[in-house]
Amino acid sequence: MGWEIGGRLLLDEEEPNLTRLSHSSRWDCDEWGTEGFVAGKRGQILRFWLRQNDDCFRVGLMCATLPAFAKFDNFGGWMMKSFATLVSVCLLTVGSMAQPAAPARVTVVHAAHMLDGVSKEMQGPVTVTLVGGKITSVKPGNLSVDGAEVIDLGDATLLPGLIDVHKHMGGAPSAGLNVFQARLTVSELENAIGSATVARKLLEEGFTTVRSMGASDGVDLALKRAIERGWAVGPRMLVSLEPLGPTGGHSDPKNGIDTEWTDSRWGGSVVDGPVEAMKEVREHKRRGADVIKIMPSGGVLSIGDDPKAQLMTNEEIKAVVDTAHSLGLKVAAHAHGKAAIDNAVRLGVDSIEHGTWADAESYKLFIEHGTYLVPTLLVADQVNETARLHPERLNPSSAQKALEVTPLMKGMFAGAYKAGVKIAFGTDTSVGVNAHEFSLMVGAGMSTADAIMSATHNAADLLGVSETAGSIQPGRYADLIAVKGDPLKDISLMEHVDWVMKGGVVFKRSGVSVPQPAVPAGASASAEDY
Repeated sequence: MGWEIGGRLLLDEEEPNLTRLSHSSRWDCDEWGTEGFVAGKRGQILRFWLRQNDDCFRVGLMCATLPAFAKFDNFGGWMMKSFATLVSVCLLTVGSMAQPAAPARVTVVHAAHMLDGVSKEMQGPVTVTLVGGKITSVKPGNLSVDGAEVIDLGDATLLPGLIDVHKHMGGAPSAGLNVFQARLTVSELENAIGSATVARKLLEEGFTTVRSMGASDGVDLALKRAIERGWAVGPRMLVSLEPLGPTGGHSDPKNGIDTEWTDSRWGGSVVDGPVEAMKEVREHKRRGADVIKIMPSGGVLSIGDDPKAQLMTNEEIKAVVDTAHSLGLKVAAHAHGKAAIDNAVRLGVDSIEHGTWADAESYKLFIEHGTYLVPTLLVADQVNETARLHPERLNPSSAQKALEVTPLMKGMFAGAYKAGVKIAFGTDTSVGVNAHEFSLMVGAGMSTADAIMSATHNAADLLGVSETAGSIQPGRYADLIAVKGDPLKDISLMEHVDWVMKGGVVFKRSGVSVPQPAVPAGASASAEDY
């Protein structure tokens, strides 16, 4: 005997649990009658039965779209003319009688001390309760919760997962290659694979969220999605795709090479004029960018441009800012020279990256417009050392620029901090030593509490993710780290994160990486495999 079919259309409110489906040979399919219909609206539920021999399947379909149906003579009712079409556009589930959902796993974290990203004061002892990868309560004391898994961090200090707002997540570790070797001998596929290694190491350093400030060919977006899908391990990511700047500027990939050389992947980073700038912002948004990065000044590691000079016009900067903000995207501006800094701030960018030649007038503009400074002291320190000891590893002209620019950044940072400019934590450098930025900031005059807040509360505010990250409060992701000792007394402890949790999953315990389950068998199989 073949399959028999019949059914009726129901609205969500008529039977809200209809996506819970049932199967039993005890039921009579005819109890529902044989009503049919021509079409349904989006979000409506088709409920029908299927019968083969003595088994009756009661089926519910929550439809994105519903095809037309035609009347058949069989069984005196309505039958689908194209059942396969319906299944292809609706979520079909056939199963046993609906069972109550299993209770969500509850985890409690006990710690003797806590810096919560809200207050600058040390708190503790504390009990943090987690359900479904999020924080549900934060209570003083060492409390017990019936049936909960307990993670006891002992005398450690619990903190929110750290946020680095200036990373480049689209590349592999340098492996000793100079800049030209890396650009011309490493493929984007190699970069993509290497970037996953970088992401895992960064997470284990305690950085559970990062903002990627420039990568070519969508590698940062691919990495972000791979992490979200569980194919790779790493922090939560906001990505900019390619940064935008003018011909010959800091983002022009053709700087310093034979003009006859080209690469099909070198697109999306050069804009000349407001119209091109607006179009590329829209294109970045369409492709999946979370933020836009621009290059209004020259840079240190690029060839032939001047870090002091403003290379984008005010009209180009305004076109980017206005278009990005209209699309709900924030704008970060790489800017070393004072003119580029001041004009970008006046025109509404959300953050200035580096800020080398900012002065007292600039600080007033930052405060007036609520703009963040991302000082990136670590990359300045590293590049200065390379310029002194191994200038051959840098681009032509970069070593001299590095020796001139980087010593100025600590003084600029100290002046901005004293003036009350909002500071967010960003390193602009490779993994392994990212947290050393804390020591450099404190060494330049920032308090230990403010340094930690720059990588938690402030960074989350700049990225627009304060409701989910940057603090230990109910409703936030269970992104937590712990260090042994008191980082308010010794900021270098931030360079030795002992325990890392992201989304309720522990990735590092007692200073050791925790292996994660592999992708389920068959989950990655493609149609080409069979």
